[in-house]
Amino acid sequence: MRVIGTAGHVDHGKSTLVKALTGIDPDRLKEEKERAMTIDLGFAWLTLPSGNIASIVDVPGHEAFIKNMLAGVGGMDAAMLVIAADEGAMPQTLEHLAILDLIQIKGGIVALTKIDAVPDREWISLISEDIHKELRDTILAPAKIIPVSAKTREGVDDLLRELDALLQTVTPRADKGKPRLAIDRVFSMAGFGTVVTGTLLDGALAVGTEIEIVPGGKRGRVRGLQTHKEKIERANPGTRVAVNLSGLRVEDLERGQLVTLPGTYAATTLIDAQLRYLDSAAKPLAHNAEVDFFVGAAESPARVRLLDKDQLKPGETGWVQLHLARAVVVDKQDRFIVRYASPSITVGGGIVIDPIATTRHRRMRAQVITRLETLARGSPEEIVVQFLARANAPLDAKQIASGTGLDNEIVTRALNSSREIFALGAGFFLAASQWHALAEKIRRALADFHQQYPLRAGMPREELKSRLGLAPRAFDQVIERAAEEKILAASQDLVRAPDFSVRFAPALETKVNALLAEIERAPYAPPSAQEIESALGAETLAALIAQEKLVRLNESVIFAPRVLQTVRAWVIATIRADGNVTAAQVRDHFNTSRKYAIALLEYLDATRVTKRVGDARVLH
Repeated sequence: MRVIGTAGHVDHGKSTLVKALTGIDPDRLKEEKERAMTIDLGFAWLTLPSGNIASIVDVPGHEAFIKNMLAGVGGMDAAMLVIAADEGAMPQTLEHLAILDLIQIKGGIVALTKIDAVPDREWISLISEDIHKELRDTILAPAKIIPVSAKTREGVDDLLRELDALLQTVTPRADKGKPRLAIDRVFSMAGFGTVVTGTLLDGALAVGTEIEIVPGGKRGRVRGLQTHKEKIERANPGTRVAVNLSGLRVEDLERGQLVTLPGTYAATTLIDAQLRYLDSAAKPLAHNAEVDFFVGAAESPARVRLLDKDQLKPGETGWVQLHLARAVVVDKQDRFIVRYASPSITVGGGIVIDPIATTRHRRMRAQVITRLETLARGSPEEIVVQFLARANAPLDAKQIASGTGLDNEIVTRALNSSREIFALGAGFFLAASQWHALAEKIRRALADFHQQYPLRAGMPREELKSRLGLAPRAFDQVIERAAEEKILAASQDLVRAPDFSVRFAPALETKVNALLAEIERAPYAPPSAQEIESALGAETLAALIAQEKLVRLNESVIFAPRVLQTVRAWVIATIRADGNVTAAQVRDHFNTSRKYAIALLEYLDATRVTKRVGDARVLH
């Protein structure tokens, strides 16, 4: 699941375009419909040409509601910057563009709307050139500009195709096993109770999971999950989801709080960060300047302590410590926005370096700056996790030390202390996110194999190893751990989904039963392998052999297992009594043909029950 967010100036047609794309009106409030203006976040969804489903978060464009806009940008995978062709880039267009650049949105596209209201195509070309100039030196510099009219639907299909292509280039949200949902709506629904919505990040939530609200510390349980009005049992990272919570009242919750697992995250009022001050700011940022701080769906007044400069000039970046008036929850590498309260305007943003700073730093200290620079590059644990996440296979400690440049002792400590590292047997390690991805790849590979070959008992281990691209030792450890976690079931040669078994279709089942009955009636003169294959098919014959309902002695001879047991017992008894046995004796005793008698004796030779001496057999 991917999330697209709109951005752009008021009255440039964001909500109208969303409705044209999805058939859903994202303006849900009565006041929004009366004023024909988006005031709060709106939500919709659509099925893209590829068949993938995407959520859309529609944000307000009016400068008075920019705080509501900021509550929606944190969970976006890509942005759709909406610019009206009859007006071009306007003040909130540029502010929204600056915000997208500050949060480093993963991808974007420009929808040039209202093309039905402009005089000619030359005008569209001129406006597009102006827009490219505004996008230059921003994260959206590569963005395509798609002319579109929600009124006539011209260009709507082109926009859908480009959105589809864009989202396929965006890396899926990682599952770090630390789910967090920043609440952007809280409401009560008759018959269900308290419901919150948001975009789920960094982990999955399932029905029945115990959760904690941070800040606040109140506990509850996931009673139900919905995405796009469809009930689900589990929500994965990157999903727009509505969570029905039991044990919590609407009055207990507010926008900006986090739904997470108990004990996973803590609230903070002191954050170390790197701040980029926009070159469009009207004045330098002074030490101890007061700003409004926005992260996820949360906001708080804050004071900015400059740690490496007396002031931050427009266009500069510096190390800062943010003192927040209200506690928020952030994680390392989270992106944030800062705005002046008066005049109300975005002036900068940055990246969280230490989410829970414990010390009020002294300014202009080299050791403080060195520490922040080191943290920005990553702690040893984070460096190892990042290295493993980029690796294509499980690695051992020696390989990790070589790849990261860290010494063996530091790597060992990191491997033992990080909850984001997954240990396999025999000293192999994966990033937790990589293990989850690998497990999902195994599930998909087995599901595809079982669908393609429903009569085969399982996929050959070597085939799965090839699909996963793993070295033999690492593959063996992956299979062992996957079997422990019930991701697959494994035998010496095959792997299969845990709940898979070969099942014949009713018509085929009838044919199989008829053939087995025929063999039972004449057990020592069964049909040949070629006759069985002609009657049932090669896959069915292979399935019967795998199920040990039939045994292949050679290319053309097949018997029921019971026959082999009977023949084996008689041959052993005869040799013990007479000293040996011949093919003619087997033929005559079981009233079979010489061909079958020889095949039976060669089978006993191969299984080391007998051995040939001249024309006779003796015990091995």
